Amino acid sequence: MAILVTGGAGYIGSHTVAELLEKGEEVVVVDNLQTGHRQAVLGGTFYQADIRDDEALSKIFKKHEIEAVIHFAANSLVGESVEKPLAYYDNNVYGSQKLMETMIQHGVKKIVFSSTAAVYGEPERVPIDEHDRTNPTNPYGDTKLAMEKMFRWGDAAYGLKSISLRYFNAAGAHPDGLIGEDHHPETHLIPVILQVPLGKREFISVFGEDYPTEDGTCIRDYIHVMDLANAHYLALQRLRAKEESGVYNLGNGQGFSVRQVIDVARRVTGHPIPDRVSPRRPGDPAVLVASSERAQEELGWKPQYADLEKIVDSAWQWFRRHPNGYRG
Repeated sequence: MAILVTGGAGYIGSHTVAELLEKGEEVVVVDNLQTGHRQAVLGGTFYQADIRDDEALSKIFKKHEIEAVIHFAANSLVGESVEKPLAYYDNNVYGSQKLMETMIQHGVKKIVFSSTAAVYGEPERVPIDEHDRTNPTNPYGDTKLAMEKMFRWGDAAYGLKSISLRYFNAAGAHPDGLIGEDHHPETHLIPVILQVPLGKREFISVFGEDYPTEDGTCIRDYIHVMDLANAHYLALQRLRAKEESGVYNLGNGQGFSVRQVIDVARRVTGHPIPDRVSPRRPGDPAVLVASSERAQEELGWKPQYADLEKIVDSAWQWFRRHPNGYRG
């Protein structure tokens, strides 16, 4: 039986496909390549299709014996979601509805869902745990929360079991350098920093240095993309064993400030990486750190790349070999 990975040509999706293949799973990938890259899919059966196209999706379910779905397909840029909220509800929420309808139609009752820490909004406490209030501050986070709720109601009505994984700042690349991060535009801190030693920008902007943190810059929880990939596999294993829905945070449980990340990048690359302080961006919380105790206890998950230097180094090795991403 096969695992269907939607959005499997994207950053986290492609690394999860690599993890599943390494574990000996049969994998079917569906991606419309709106933001994903065909070259990032290292194996399995690939279909270029949109999950909102229920006819194309149904053909895939008929052709393959699908056991479970791992669902990544979604738009994921916070700023863009504020500018184009309807596009986000259409792709993320409506797309998930069509996927869920097709799953029910074909008797597939297991799904691992790629959610986000953005469902929490401004944190009430740090570290954040799964029982904290969910109050998204942007349409992206709101669509992900709506998708979580849809799957919960789907469990009550149709017995569709789901595990939603709320993760924080994904970073790094495959340890073999086969695949990595390639976004257009790039908004994640570590690849943006690494654009300086790659000669793609002159300096890195630090948005605010007056936060109530040790060095005045924002603190975030960075998690290696292969640790995320492994968590999706472990969530699949839990659904196989228990057929029980759940929600889990994924993070390292420790935060690093913007300045700490820049300093680590300087050590890893040997480049001075000049920085300039810019005004704060609206809506940036001072500290976002996850408690992932529940994932460790119930999924048996333990990050293997918790060291920030390892995370940055794996990203640097990818970008050095692929300065233009999958374009060369």
